[in-house]
Amino acid sequence: MIEVKNLVKRYGSFAAVDDLSFTVEDGEILGFLGPNGAGKSTTMNMITGYISATEGDVIIDGHNMFDEPEEAKKCIGYLPEIPPVYPDMRVREYLNFVAELRKVPRKERAAEIDRVMELARVTHMQKKLIKHLSKGYRQRVGVAQVLLGNPKVIIMDEPTVGLDPMQISWMREFIKSLGKKHTVILSSHILFEVNAVCDRVLIINHGKKVVLDTPEKVIHTIGGTDGLYLAVKGDEAKVSEILSAVPEIATIRPERAPEEGVYAASIFPKEGADIRERLFRDFAAKDMPILEMRSETKTLEEVFIALTGEEESC
Repeated sequence: MIEVKNLVKRYGSFAAVDDLSFTVEDGEILGFLGPNGAGKSTTMNMITGYISATEGDVIIDGHNMFDEPEEAKKCIGYLPEIPPVYPDMRVREYLNFVAELRKVPRKERAAEIDRVMELARVTHMQKKLIKHLSKGYRQRVGVAQVLLGNPKVIIMDEPTVGLDPMQISWMREFIKSLGKKHTVILSSHILFEVNAVCDRVLIINHGKKVVLDTPEKVIHTIGGTDGLYLAVKGDEAKVSEILSAVPEIATIRPERAPEEGVYAASIFPKEGADIRERLFRDFAAKDMPILEMRSETKTLEEVFIALTGEEESC
């Protein structure tokens, strides 16, 4: 559905996007991540046809964005971080205006506006001035305009910024539902959100692709299972003595104990070592119950930082 081929955008000698290629399949939700200055916004602007490319191609449903911009743009609904709404228009009036720009046939326009208002849950707000709406409802009006004309591709940039927890929950479920009928690119700095709703994740840095895979494979392949969290009922010195006798343990990082009389730590074994059975037997032999032992796996946030050297500033 979306093909990005060897995309380059230069500003003088600086390459904001540098030979970037990827595809998004029909009905897929792709999470698009990158630290500030990585070239993410520039890439999205080229995909949507807002700016031209120095080199490369963007193909939307078979149409080259730079050779057939009108046909390619017909396939796209775009929600930027700040919804492009007119505050002095009423909701229905604004949606009618956008539908006209999108060349929705006049006979179908009213029904189409009713459809998208229902999907975005703003039907009861249709007569209100947009400037009197809350941030959450303005965002929903932005979502409604994205859906007008039923575009095959939906692109959303930070759609949950500034929303309250209930609105965020609704937006996440809504984005999931979009994947049933649309191809979606979602840019978000909330990595938990990307992990929760996206089929695959694309991380870029310095204009180049760093990784493209499912969230699970990104975490497993690059992050891996780092170790075990262990909570043992017993004296700290005795627990430490048992752990120090296990040669497969590389590192022990003490953690805050969940209760008095309990020793807790994150245990990092040597590469490829499985120490769970050994720990169970050793502590059982000393009559020291293991209250909790669980694998500790890197999160998408940790993997993102490891790959880009950045905190959650995507």
